[in-house]
Amino acid sequence: MNPGRLGLTPLVQENPLWISWHDSNWIPVLNPGNVMDYFSEKSNPFYDRTCNNEIVRMQRQSLELLNNMTGVEYIPLHVQDPILYVIRKQHRHSPTEATPMADYYIIAGTVYQAPDLASVFNSRILSTVHHLQTAFDEASSYSRYHPSKGYSWDFSSNKAIAEKTKTQTKKEAPVKEEPSSIFQRQRVDMLLGDLLRKFPLPLPQVTNNPAGVNSSDGNSANNNIGSVAGDTDHAGSDHAMIKQEPADSIGGGRGSSTDMPPEKKMKL
Repeated sequence: MNPGRLGLTPLVQENPLWISWHDSNWIPVLNPGNVMDYFSEKSNPFYDRTCNNEIVRMQRQSLELLNNMTGVEYIPLHVQDPILYVIRKQHRHSPTEATPMADYYIIAGTVYQAPDLASVFNSRILSTVHHLQTAFDEASSYSRYHPSKGYSWDFSSNKAIAEKTKTQTKKEAPVKEEPSSIFQRQRVDMLLGDLLRKFPLPLPQVTNNPAGVNSSDGNSANNNIGSVAGDTDHAGSDHAMIKQEPADSIGGGRGSSTDMPPEKKMKL
């Protein structure tokens, strides 16, 4: 006899990590004082009706009595009012010893069971294997084999998809750029003004143009050179300044003796 045909197949218990529970009537008034009453609702699938909390609740006694009992109990573990509450299910062996069994967190009135470490590792490993398998399948789809050439890669299909995507992107209407507002322009001007005040621009250095010297000043220049020739220190400085003059201003008056270069005059 096949028990499946008669409906005798046992029901598979649903994984508590995949379900959640909430009561809309409690959510507006939920607080640290009544969160245990909210968790103890009969419709809550995470609540065990045979726990010590139910016994204390039926006797209308304080939850502090749980420390003197043995068995399964629920205690508030963490409270971050008004959105997060954490409740722990544990098995108490003595007033000072208890073994944790599961943790439940309530976010915005919805109750979830916190996954254990093994479930977290299994989920991460399965996700990693899935992505690796997808990458290997995509890579193997580009491999080709020819009897004379052997194995090779063919990405022509991938290029066709990329070109099709580019064509569709070009056909799309360009995004219109919105002009900046008056506030934005004034804000930028203020920032630029602050930068200019902090870091002022360097002033241009004023340089004398030797090309603008008149020929009538040649005699005075010769007198100055003659008076300075006796002083060796001043002569060295004047000599350095004369060497910095461009060659164009000197070559214009080579025919006259007064316009000769200062070096030759000092040698004479």
